Formats: sequence, C-alpha cells, structure tokens
Amino acid sequence: MGPLEGVRVIELAGIGPAPMCCMLLADLGADVLRVDRIDASPELFPAPARFQVLNRGRRSVGLDLKSADGRSAALDLVARADLLVEGFRPGVAERLGLGPSTCHAKNPRLVYGRMTGWGQDGPLASTVGHDIDYLALTGALHAIGRAGEPPVPPLNLVADFGGGALYLAVGLLAALVERERSGLGQVVDAAMVDGAAHLTTMVHGLMAAGAWRDERGVNVLDGGAPFYDVYRTKDGKYLAVGALEPRFFAALVRLLELPEVDHGRQLAPSEWPLLRASLATRILEKTRDEWCAIFAGSDACVAPVLSWTEAKEHPHLRARGTFVEIDGVVQPAPAPRFSRTVPAVPHAAHEPHADTFAALADWGFSEEARERLRTSGAAR
Repeated sequence: MGPLEGVRVIELAGIGPAPMCCMLLADLGADVLRVDRIDASPELFPAPARFQVLNRGRRSVGLDLKSADGRSAALDLVARADLLVEGFRPGVAERLGLGPSTCHAKNPRLVYGRMTGWGQDGPLASTVGHDIDYLALTGALHAIGRAGEPPVPPLNLVADFGGGALYLAVGLLAALVERERSGLGQVVDAAMVDGAAHLTTMVHGLMAAGAWRDERGVNVLDGGAPFYDVYRTKDGKYLAVGALEPRFFAALVRLLELPEVDHGRQLAPSEWPLLRASLATRILEKTRDEWCAIFAGSDACVAPVLSWTEAKEHPHLRARGTFVEIDGVVQPAPAPRFSRTVPAVPHAAHEPHADTFAALADWGFSEEARERLRTSGAAR
C-alpha cells in the first residue's frame, strides 16, 4: 500500500540520514530491503530492534560484502531494484565493488543515491563530520541561539534529517520520474552541507534586502522579536508565541489584556525591550494551561511547549493520528497523507539478518542460489 507500492529499494545499511530516507520510502509503500553487513560495527545507540525506529518498515538481509559470493548476491539484488541508497564515505562503496559504475553496468535503470555530509567531491569530502559540523560551516548554527550567548545545536534535525534525508528522498524520486522519460538511472549526490545551506535560502534573501542582521537572536524569527519567542509561565512551563502579522499581534495583546501596547510600533526594534518585559511579566501570572484555555480558538498564534511525553497526548495530534504505537513503541506515523494511496502502518524494525533467505526468495533468488549463499557463509 502507499504511492510507492511496487518500487524496489536496496539500502546498504548505515546510520542517521540514510536510514531516515529509507524509512520514509518504506513508509510510503516502497519495498525496501536493508542489506546489513555481517561484519558491521555495533550501533551507536545499541537497543533491541523494535526501538531502532528509523529501521522500521523493511526487512533485513545479512550479506558478507567482502566475499565474492556476497558481492555477487548484492549485485543480483541491484539488478532487480529501482533505487539504491548508501551512506558511506566517498570511495567505500567502490572498494566494496558496489559503486555506481559497477551497479549501472548491472542495471542501467538504477537510481543510485549517495548520502554524505560533505558531498562526493571538494576539500572536505573525505572528512568525518556530524550534523553540528555541517550547520556550523553553512552559517545556520551561527544564527540559532540567544543574543550574546553561544549557538545552540538544534538536535540533529536540521542537517542530518532536513538537509540530508529529505533532500535525498526528493532527489531519488525526481530521478525516478526522469527515468520514465529517458529510461536511464543516474547518481543522486545528496550532501547534508548542501541541504542545510539550501534550507537557509529565505534568510539569504532577507539579508540581501537589509531585513536580517548577521547576528544571533536579534531578528524577527530567531527570538529577537518579542512577538516571536518563548515565555515562562507561572508553573514553570512555557508558551510559544508566534504573532508575526499585525492582526495576530492585535489578538495576542487583546487576550493578554495589555491595552498600553501600541500596535503600530510592533515592528520597531527600539520598542522590543519594553514589549518583551510586558509580555514576560503578564504571561508569568498564569499557568501554561490557563493561558491555553484563554487563547483557545483565537488567531494569536500561541501554543504550549509540550514535552515528548505530552505531545503524543495532545487532542489535535491524537485526532490526526500523528503518533502511532508499533510493537509497544510510540513513534510518529508516516507523513505526508494521501487521499487515495494510503500507506499502511509500518511494521517494527527487524533484527539484522532476520529475513535473509525469505527476502531473497521474494526478490527472485532460486532455492539453489539461496542454499549456495548459506553454505558458503556469504549470507546469514
């Protein structure tokens, strides 16, 4: 089920954004086969498979990619696939005998996705890194945090998953559409540093127009403006205020009962310190939930800052089924939504190598071929 039903994907197992991309493809109905190396390194955060939710929705085949039989089996899978995803450092897939040229010789229609931090070329291509490093180099990390304080890492959501996994998914699907015209696959080079930079496009335009200062915590969308910030409430919790437009700001001021605030001076930075003090003092007078009751149904753009545990119980998210429980683990449901080709709820992640011979059979490997892999130890 799902809009990608019938699309076959080979995932050369890795960590972080590549599994996130493959989870998204599987969530949308693709048949994703995760190839776990028999000699793979331990997980960064070891836990039973059902907690490895980025691996959900797909089966695992265990192959020894350093053996001739294991590589041959992987290439036979490639011959049957539409997409391949790998997240190794540049050159690793080639050393395994599974680089783009080898795979395209086997399957010219294959769309080959490469997920790296710095890209396949450039001075840093072979350098290790993580989300925080890619954000640092693009200027994005410089912009996140309070004025006069150090930058704040935004989890690993921006470069790893936003600039990496999602851009790779878009690139793979775009190449899949193009293949319908040309009949040929191609390589998709998705670099987290490129994606993270691309996510900042709007800010670059604002800077060029003189509407954004190259400083942290002094602009309209980075916590510099008092009408777009987070405030502490009486019970030690927080409210998120996003009243950007004048009519939304007017609703905020009215419901806060602050008649002294001059609506016409909303966008004057010289007024922001006084306005921030007024908002902070007033919001501190009630609990978070009391304010939520006051702002309910209004256009003031106010929301409670919920914990991970609270979020899954919010009435709106419960009504939309934003979170689901899979094998006892609460996690986000597939997104986005489709009116006709509705994806099924994904199954929990399987243990590495759990599906090797059943999955190979489903992908067209004969009983003789499967037994040869089993006997040689190239598959487990």
